[in-house]
Amino acid sequence: MTKRLLFTICAASALAFAAEPDWRTIEPYAVELLQRYVRIASVNPPADTRAAAALFKAELEKHGFTPKLYQPGSAGQTNLVVRLPGRDRTKKPLLLLNHFDVVPVDAKAWSMDPFAAVIKDGAIWGRGTLDMKGIGVQQLLALIALKDAGIVPARDIVMLSTADEETNGTQGIRWMMANHPDEINAEYVLDEGGMGTRDVLAPNKLVFGVSVGEKQVLWLRLRARGPAGHGSQPVANNANLVLLEAIRKALDIPPGGKQNPVIEEMRRAVGQFADNKFTSAIQRNTISLTSLTSGVGSPVKVNVIPSTAEATLDCRLLPGVNPDEFQSEIKARINDPRVTVERLSDPVDAGASRSDTPLFAAIRKAILVEHPDAVVTPMFVPFGTDSVNLRKRGVIAYGVTPMILDAATAATMHSDEERIPLAEFKRGIRIFYDVLRSDF
Repeated sequence: MTKRLLFTICAASALAFAAEPDWRTIEPYAVELLQRYVRIASVNPPADTRAAAALFKAELEKHGFTPKLYQPGSAGQTNLVVRLPGRDRTKKPLLLLNHFDVVPVDAKAWSMDPFAAVIKDGAIWGRGTLDMKGIGVQQLLALIALKDAGIVPARDIVMLSTADEETNGTQGIRWMMANHPDEINAEYVLDEGGMGTRDVLAPNKLVFGVSVGEKQVLWLRLRARGPAGHGSQPVANNANLVLLEAIRKALDIPPGGKQNPVIEEMRRAVGQFADNKFTSAIQRNTISLTSLTSGVGSPVKVNVIPSTAEATLDCRLLPGVNPDEFQSEIKARINDPRVTVERLSDPVDAGASRSDTPLFAAIRKAILVEHPDAVVTPMFVPFGTDSVNLRKRGVIAYGVTPMILDAATAATMHSDEERIPLAEFKRGIRIFYDVLRSDF
């Protein structure tokens, strides 16, 4: 009998007889830890994540891990990497991916301090609870529970917590890929994305969507020009009016287009989609008007017609759509020499990760243990995540939010009154734990 075979048999035996984690202790501690984490206002910019990284580092070291910190920038941006060795070191690792940074808040629009981590109405409220400090704590404590139970996973599990997912990963995932690729050279990734819901994806049906891909991000600036003048004497080619007409034409996307196979698979799994902005966005290319800039002076003079007016468009394209062609079609619809169309982003078409893998099967099984009535399906998400950088290099990446969220709660991501339900937050740790202890 070879040493490797003996080790595998012993590890499998240990897995079979490992003590179940003490969830009655872990779950309240998880809530307290998430509260401490949310109270660290790691807003991006500037993404000073030193305190958040120190919090995770201390938790890991208490349980015998040896985390590493990387500081790529001078403004406190800090990434954390930690590894739990697995049974088969010849396999590439599973990467647990989360981010420390959060988007800014409009505190006046909140009914409470957005960084107080208040518990109210069965939920924990605060910036980052949903995106994605809650998931980060779930991943962290599932990894710790695995080690404390003495379970050696099927392969190495690496957790990477990044500093600046919210600003395109320049000092986070992209920096790590460029400077420390061996630390995160994975076969699989578990990141944010997807969710469980009874109303967002299908009416009156519990569906857990596991994200296998995301839309391309194409940001455009429209700039209209016209003669400046006195507001008392209207002109037909007022730059503001030219811009408004250009926006109207740009937003008029023709219907139709090729059906996406992931969406078709999802439709077969769930039946009728719910009718809302989320399901609409994952089925088609979209354009959102996100800013309008015009006027002369500060404060703007009401009686001055400006010579330029600008708008930004956030275009999200399904995988397989050519962004150059999409931008050209917008220019053709506008068809006005007074208006320029400038690209502000570099779209990445990473395609979709396959779902016929042992890891996807483990995710489905773990979800069904907690939610036997659920439909588990691959899906797209309309927003961007760090996973797109890894999918582009051939890594199989899944977005897993192991919580049931209603439409109102899901809509608080990047919005006011962000929150997650406490019961689902606790249950999500168990789902991650069951995935990590699986044979994948």
